[in-house]
Amino acid sequence: MPLLALVAALTLQLALVGWGLWTSANAARAGARAAHVGGDAEGAARSAVPGVLRGGLEASGDPLEVSIRVPSLIPGVEAIPVSARTALDADTDG
Repeated sequence: MPLLALVAALTLQLALVGWGLWTSANAARAGARAAHVGGDAEGAARSAVPGVLRGGLEASGDPLEVSIRVPSLIPGVEAIPVSARTALDADTDG
């Protein structure tokens, strides 16, 4: 049984990290779109992230990089940092 609990915890942790990666990529795209039209890139990125992940959010740079910290389900393990970077290039079509 303890092995099954460990495998379940690791599986859930991997799912949370995947969700964090997807969320940071989505936030980076939202921020890049806002920056492209002269808006607040960090504000747009922050609004695209669910509240539980906003605490450790950092957004900066050009291209915009969004970093978040995914909470750990395993006691004694710190939050896991993930990030995504994107930019909208005015020279590309489509």
